[in-house]
Amino acid sequence: MFVHLTTESRTSRVQRNGIVRLRKAVGSLPGGVYAVPVARNFYASHQWLRELKRRNQGPIAGIYFRIPDEQPVWLGHYGQVHRLVSAAEAIAQFMKADDPLGWQVVIPRRIEAKEIHKIRQLPQVIGWRFSPKAKGKPPFCTCKFCTRGEFGRAKLRKQLGSPDDEIAVGILVAQYPPHGPGRALVSASGSYLRCMAAKRTAG
Repeated sequence: MFVHLTTESRTSRVQRNGIVRLRKAVGSLPGGVYAVPVARNFYASHQWLRELKRRNQGPIAGIYFRIPDEQPVWLGHYGQVHRLVSAAEAIAQFMKADDPLGWQVVIPRRIEAKEIHKIRQLPQVIGWRFSPKAKGKPPFCTCKFCTRGEFGRAKLRKQLGSPDDEIAVGILVAQYPPHGPGRALVSASGSYLRCMAAKRTAG
């Protein structure tokens, strides 16, 4: 069984029609329905909740579904190349992983309504934000785009400084969750260098 996380406002539609929204492929990341195997470790199975909630689109719910064991799926860490394996193998590898945080499974097709086992409300404090090992570390970027929806974001930007200036341009920030590139607002007067220095430090 797998769990797909989405906003509670979409659950009624999903229950009727299945999971029909497929993420487009971005760079080396494949397209499809993103999910995580359901394991005994509740935290690991629902680890993406807080990161997805940063989009500030409302409470997150879990969509639990079953697909055939032989179904081809993509398995991997969000910042690494994914491998094509069977659904059964993806579950087995996830279960035996020393550190499954950051892992995800991508099913390259829609999930039919008949494949959905249940829909469940979830505690909204599960999982990591920014990256699996980010707890206790300053955020990668403190610009208004990257800290949108964050509690205490104004105080955070004041303490750590912010790359936002009056003139802003888009700089592509890759390999950060949830699934690929995002567009951060950074200033044209030196913020690009600051963000690149922060990335080198984080890496």
